[in-house]
Amino acid sequence: MRYPVVLFDLDGTVVDTGAIILASMRHAVETVLGGSYSDEQLMAAVGGPGLEAQMQAFDPHRVDELVRVYRAHNEPLHQTIAVCEGMDVVLDELRDRGHRLGVVTAKRRATVDLAFARVPVEHLFEVVVGGDETHEHKPHPAPLLLALERLGAGPGDAAYVGDSPFDMQAARAAGVHAIGVSWGRIHGPEKLTDADVVIHRADELLDLV
Repeated sequence: MRYPVVLFDLDGTVVDTGAIILASMRHAVETVLGGSYSDEQLMAAVGGPGLEAQMQAFDPHRVDELVRVYRAHNEPLHQTIAVCEGMDVVLDELRDRGHRLGVVTAKRRATVDLAFARVPVEHLFEVVVGGDETHEHKPHPAPLLLALERLGAGPGDAAYVGDSPFDMQAARAAGVHAIGVSWGRIHGPEKLTDADVVIHRADELLDLV
């Protein structure tokens, strides 16, 4: 066992939420501010700083309104999400092998619970760190280090699996092995330049940890 602890990002890594995030970003920004935005503009900061910081980039004077409209649109859409292909099987296998699993996500904890209510994998994770549990956010290592602290583990024992450049940068900064995934539909694999390795199917993870 190379890495007794395997931590996961949630959106685009464990649960397939790329489409609802994009739809909600577009709805919020175009409803509040008007105009037209490319997918790349809307998704550029997703998965890193919190939602408030993401909206700051569009209009620093209307952040509260942007966040409110986003959440009102996004939260009901969690009823439509599913687990990323093959990830439920891989998580079960990792647990059976004796790995300790956790989630470190930019989602606030209340929204994590919405996802887990639809995709019943919460029982597989020993620790969950939401985006509202640390002052600093990815790419800062603080959320990952908090998860490791709660597990009583060190960075050398851990890998972090995620789909965004912020995930990979946070992993590097925390001193954990950075595994990028290409299936998230939030950021392209070409953005994962800080990853130690990039995988394209969930079952590839079983040979890496």
